[in-house]
Amino acid sequence: MQVNLGIVRHLINQVAKTSSVGLVILAASSMTASSQTAAGFDKWIRDFWPAARAEGITANTYNAAFAGAQLDMSIVKRANNQPEFVKPIWSYLDSAVNETRIKNGRKMKQEHAKLLQRLESRFGVDQHVLLAIWGMESAYGAIFKNTALIKPTIQSLATLAYADKSRAKFGREQLLAALKILQNGDVAPKDMQGSWAGAMGHTQFIPTTYLAKAVDFDGDGRRDIWRSVDDALASSANLLESAGWETGKTWGYEVALPKNFPFELADGKHSKTLAQWAELGAKRAAGQAYPRPSDDARLILPAGYNGPAFLVLKNFAMIKRYNNADSYALAVGHLADRIRGGGGFAGEWPRSDRVLKRSERKELQTVLNKLGYDTGGIDGRLGSKSRAAIRNWQKRNGHVPDGFASGKLLEALKTGR
Repeated sequence: MQVNLGIVRHLINQVAKTSSVGLVILAASSMTASSQTAAGFDKWIRDFWPAARAEGITANTYNAAFAGAQLDMSIVKRANNQPEFVKPIWSYLDSAVNETRIKNGRKMKQEHAKLLQRLESRFGVDQHVLLAIWGMESAYGAIFKNTALIKPTIQSLATLAYADKSRAKFGREQLLAALKILQNGDVAPKDMQGSWAGAMGHTQFIPTTYLAKAVDFDGDGRRDIWRSVDDALASSANLLESAGWETGKTWGYEVALPKNFPFELADGKHSKTLAQWAELGAKRAAGQAYPRPSDDARLILPAGYNGPAFLVLKNFAMIKRYNNADSYALAVGHLADRIRGGGGFAGEWPRSDRVLKRSERKELQTVLNKLGYDTGGIDGRLGSKSRAAIRNWQKRNGHVPDGFASGKLLEALKTGR
């Protein structure tokens, strides 16, 4: 059952005419609760009001923000199935860096040439990276035409805070920030739309990042990342610059490795200069020399030693300020290179490898722990400790120590071979 918005608006107007701070929208919404879960959501919103009031949010802003808000469990489902973490890296990249996105990125480069030049001059961030982020986050704004993907930000964050235990703290923090944005008048509640996770606008800023880093680049007095491409791209450039973006440098290089390479160094932690990596045999895949051999880099193998290898620089970590996944940063960096005119990867992805399901990743962690290799827990998330445990087992059992979890690795662990 939908909330009667006519009643809600009438009640909100009544609050505006009086000094009452009662949460009148909740009186309306609680009448429409069709299940215990919906009623629990309404109660959660009621109980959240004191926290919002303590942050300076007025009753009018709060009531307007939550008008029509309903529990959306599809958000929780999507939170647990993010493509960066559940898809094989090659499938993720096939989708993220496709021909349409490359073509549209080059088109946007022409259409916004003057803006992009101004942004590069002001912030020092590579315009192709800004275009790639824009393409990754909203398909250059096309996502706003897809009503199935765009959700009310307040509703999304309240759902996460109420219904997703692992993201409840995030949801509450971002919800308060979103309410402050509404309180400041930068956007109307009906226009505050975004992703299931509460990321907003052309370049998908979460509310706390918006408050800290969004800028008014078109000079209209508002930081409008929803309707102003100028503001959205400038806000992204400001975020990357303040994080430590190194002007004039790339995100990384695809490299070719010899068979006798010490693959245990490919853990994303060992830092060496490009010259030092070259001495170990890590040459650029296309054969060129490194333009700045003294740059520090780390080696990553997103699909193990059978797939492409990359030496990533500081700017790779800056891209991860948007999304803390190597696959995401790799997609942004590669898309930027393709928009610039570069080609595809030189190496082939091991598409025949079977990527483990979460239940199998838990099984892998369980076996490793029983064998004395500490994975840091059994949660199905293969973080640095789990990858180190895999690498240690591989090294001691005659396997290439690349730390990559595959179906073959799980079988080898179970059979002890």
